[in-house]
Amino acid sequence: MRIRIAAALVLAALAAPALAQVAKSPEELKRLHEAKLAEPFVGKAPWVTDYNQARDTAKAGNKLIFAYFTRSYAP
Repeated sequence: MRIRIAAALVLAALAAPALAQVAKSPEELKRLHEAKLAEPFVGKAPWVTDYNQARDTAKAGNKLIFAYFTRSYAP
């Protein structure tokens, strides 16, 4: 029983910093988003970050949409 409690406490201590980083302010999220878009790899392809624009472009060219979703900067 003590081992389970100790293991639970260790897991909680390890998870606490990760959970604390989840909540970011809208300003911080915007800054992180802009920093990611400023990275060199983004300029190597014609990325579209507006879904409606991507949908319209894909429809006009009879193509599929390749979407990359991440939760890194999502509120």
